[in-house]
Amino acid sequence: MKLLKPLLLFLVINFGGLAFGSWLMDNGPQSNWYTNLNQAPWTPPGWVFGVAWTTIMICFSVYLVYLFQKADSVKLRLAFTFQVFLNVIWNYVFFNQHQIALGLVVISALTVVIFTFFFSNLKVIKNVSYLLLPYMVWLLIATSLNAYILFNN
Repeated sequence: MKLLKPLLLFLVINFGGLAFGSWLMDNGPQSNWYTNLNQAPWTPPGWVFGVAWTTIMICFSVYLVYLFQKADSVKLRLAFTFQVFLNVIWNYVFFNQHQIALGLVVISALTVVIFTFFFSNLKVIKNVSYLLLPYMVWLLIATSLNAYILFNN
């Protein structure tokens, strides 16, 4: 019960960030602009994105509950806030503003932040850290998709 409130808080923040990011997308993956881009051959079908982000945000929220329980600090709160900002703003930069290069910078920064979360807290929460693996793998895929579009359009 002690972990339920923080879990609900992180689920609301993380899924709220996804919802806000989706709202900023301006039709996102269904837009004419995006569908007409030369996309990477390994671009997954659209339904995979929803499944991936749902899984990622559930795992990330559980991870955050344990991390904040063991290592709450101003630095950690700022890193988490920065992660939320980068995750939300990428949608706007890439899909709404069509700024592919800046999108690559944003998603690369997000990737660095999440990998930093993993490696800097691995000893703090040990096996719970592996809940970040879906997020890390997805960001590597997403970064490669963004890079492919940048360099092949």
